[in-house]
Amino acid sequence: MTARIATAETVPHARIMGLGAYRPRRVVPNSEIIEAIESSDEWIQTRSGIKARGFASDDETIVGMSVAASRQALEAAGIGADEIGCVVLATSSLMVLGPSAGAIVATELGMTDCAAFDVSAGCAGFCYALANAADLVRSGSARYVLVIGVERLTDLLDPTDRTCAFIFADGAGAAVVGPSDVEGIGPVAWGSDGSQTDAIKQDKDFQQYFAEVAAAEATGGTTVRPYIRMQGTAVFRWAVTFLEKACRDAVGRAGITMEDLDVFVPHQANIRITEALTRVLHMPETTVIAKDIQDSGNTSAASIPMAMEQLLRSGEAKPGDTALLLGFGAGLAYAGQVVTLPPIAD
Repeated sequence: MTARIATAETVPHARIMGLGAYRPRRVVPNSEIIEAIESSDEWIQTRSGIKARGFASDDETIVGMSVAASRQALEAAGIGADEIGCVVLATSSLMVLGPSAGAIVATELGMTDCAAFDVSAGCAGFCYALANAADLVRSGSARYVLVIGVERLTDLLDPTDRTCAFIFADGAGAAVVGPSDVEGIGPVAWGSDGSQTDAIKQDKDFQQYFAEVAAAEATGGTTVRPYIRMQGTAVFRWAVTFLEKACRDAVGRAGITMEDLDVFVPHQANIRITEALTRVLHMPETTVIAKDIQDSGNTSAASIPMAMEQLLRSGEAKPGDTALLLGFGAGLAYAGQVVTLPPIAD
């Protein structure tokens, strides 16, 4: 006789209950970047919109920044750490393969026997993690899920690389996802294109790097560590031609129109990409557009929660607003969903 297997108790809807962010103490203006890349403040702002960015100090680690952002999110949600059933952490800059940063963060927050795992989806990482968290809640696998996007991209940054050195930065954002009476996280629109892996990638894997180190030790030569490399033109072309469809798909799956959006929070990659998307989507003039890149740079998986937090803290957006999130980047991968904005901690 075949035993009948029980099904977890499901819930119909999920929402973001609280949001938090951590920004590095050190703020780096363009004036500190330009000499090494033989550039100018005007060139950087024209190309990207960036005026300054945060660079993490030695004590501002992936885990430490995640914990700080998570504590804010838990406070805003009114949820205790012991109530979290799973931690999903998105990052592309953890410099070890294991253990997962999510598991260490869970322990640092005082969680006991809590499921935790990391997601590697580049700059789309937070939206990938958010989609997984919403599904975990709806399926009954966890009542509350902590979602984190965090990066220390300066660990992978060549300070002389004119294409990357002025763009990437560090930081963390976190959100608590839980059950809701009404839907607060729309169906995800996501995908990837592995044929364009060269557009944004680490320029050598660690096996290759270690072989170079061994050869250098034998010959007395030198080695260069792995760095992020980007083909900016290829990324820009892909973003402005393909992501319109992704945005419309996410909005359509949520059962709303562009006119219903209060806020647009794209990945903070480049102000020109944001402006191009806004134009082609014909968003209403009343829609608030996230532009946190101006002061935070491109923080990859951390950029969307950090941008949401900035809009809420500044008062440009408010809890309850309807927002379209869109993450995109290395992979090339993208993910977007319509959400109801949550509260932040005081």
